[in-house]
Amino acid sequence: MVNPVELLAPAGTPDALIAALDAGADAVYLGGKSFNMRVHNSQFNFSDAQLYDAVNLAHARGKKIYVTLNNLISSDELDPLEKFLRTLNDIQPDAILVQDLAVLSLVRKLNINIPLHASVMMNTHNTAAVEMLKSFGITRVVVSRELSLAEVALLKERTGIELEYFVHGDMCIAESGQCIHSGVTFGLSGNRGRCMKPCRWAYKLVDEDSGSTVDDWSHKLALNDMCLFRHIPELIHAGISSFKIEGRMRPPEFIRRIVENYRREIDSYFADSAGYVVDETRWKNLFDNRVRDFTTTFALGATSIHDIGLSGEREPKIFSRAVPEVAAVISKPIRAINVVKPQLTVRTSSLDGARAAIDSGADVVYVGGEVFKPLKPWTADELQAAINFAHAAGKKIFFAFPRTTRDIDLDRIKIPAQVDGVLVGNLGALKRVKELNIPVRADVSFNVFNHVAADFLRGLGVEQATASLELSPVQLRSLVENSPLPIEIIVHGAIESMICDHDFAEMYQLDANHHYALLDTASELHALRLDQFNRWHIFFGKERCLLPYLDKINVAALRIEAQNYSPDVVAQVVKTYRDALKEVLL
Repeated sequence: MVNPVELLAPAGTPDALIAALDAGADAVYLGGKSFNMRVHNSQFNFSDAQLYDAVNLAHARGKKIYVTLNNLISSDELDPLEKFLRTLNDIQPDAILVQDLAVLSLVRKLNINIPLHASVMMNTHNTAAVEMLKSFGITRVVVSRELSLAEVALLKERTGIELEYFVHGDMCIAESGQCIHSGVTFGLSGNRGRCMKPCRWAYKLVDEDSGSTVDDWSHKLALNDMCLFRHIPELIHAGISSFKIEGRMRPPEFIRRIVENYRREIDSYFADSAGYVVDETRWKNLFDNRVRDFTTTFALGATSIHDIGLSGEREPKIFSRAVPEVAAVISKPIRAINVVKPQLTVRTSSLDGARAAIDSGADVVYVGGEVFKPLKPWTADELQAAINFAHAAGKKIFFAFPRTTRDIDLDRIKIPAQVDGVLVGNLGALKRVKELNIPVRADVSFNVFNHVAADFLRGLGVEQATASLELSPVQLRSLVENSPLPIEIIVHGAIESMICDHDFAEMYQLDANHHYALLDTASELHALRLDQFNRWHIFFGKERCLLPYLDKINVAALRIEAQNYSPDVVAQVVKTYRDALKEVLL
């Protein structure tokens, strides 16, 4: 039987590239010295000359090279990015992996003739998003790691696009692209290749009310390593085109061992699929040389407590200098062109909260979306009541989609008929709303980091986009001042640092309607909240508050995240900001 699947290996150095090719990889992914998800160690990644040599070496062997250009790009990096894209066009790798929409825009502008793959950092998890990516010229999608093989098979059946899936290596517990803990706390963004790995720190799980410890395990978020070696047939039957191994920071011999074992196992299956059985010697070789224990996480369906390395005993110990927390001080004004008076927008989780926001001076209220237990999701009657109340006061209601929307969610969600617009959290939701011809805004989960990405969204019919929370004041100013699309900034509220699909309630025997928190080693409490889709939201230990800087911020909209507030607190916070804006705008 002809082998129709690709074995895709990582390489962080030329020696690792040679090891991967010698071991039987069909393709290797690697990065340049900038613009990728592994830029925190200068000893790794490839210079332009090394990229040229890598492509020539691989092509001489009939293999492929994919270049990772998959981090978020700040506005001041756009010119160097253009230069790098031109260099890649000369080198001609077999594909570029992308996350930032600005890369798609610049590839069009510069007539770059290289296939494009959507990085896992785009968190692609529904059919509509894949279809939209195809319309952008994407030829392959690295699907969300939270998708099961059954869900991947449906995506393949419905879209026909090449799908890439992680089969081995280090995994993040947070949804890809939706963890901002490192970026906000330290200014070292995981979405820009500089993650400080907060999911692998020690935390105590505590009752939020009493402070009592729930159990003695120290590493509640430390996901074990993915290993689907024993499930080659299931991967093939799911229609996955490329089996991806993680590990660009690993040494050559480590890469060689993993690739060799997967190569031989895949070849064994295709040599005799009817008589295939797992080679236990190869399995033992992988298992005995593992970094962490192995798990299959979401691939085979339900997750369990065995997915987590609870003791932290197998977590690699990396010693380095201490990294201080950053304090973002806005010293120079951030002012958009042609904005006279910013809207005050509020996101709330209840009808009473929406009424309180409107009575206290909100211009737009976002309703719907995720609601945290024990609160109930919005009913159709409550949504209509909020719309009626807002319209009677001359205000607007926007219906918010959840940030993550699987196909089943997109099918079930009903947009109220009289709503003034929609706030969407991903490309699939955007595609659906575009078909309805209603005003649409892009939520913070789009990770808008530069004005070219904002302009790309404008071309898709988006009327306003929320700025990434990881932007520094300087980066935010550049985005706002150069964006042709109106920009919204979150100025106040409890902010999620991670969104996780693992079932913590089942894993740790928690009451889903009670509130818990993670206590870190700096004695900060990170609230845990469970939404109606059984996703857990982990919050920062401190709330965001830009009230002292309102006189320096003039953008299209200032948002208050009030989902965790009672109606009384909603009223107090909204009134405080409305009064402050009156002073600023005098």
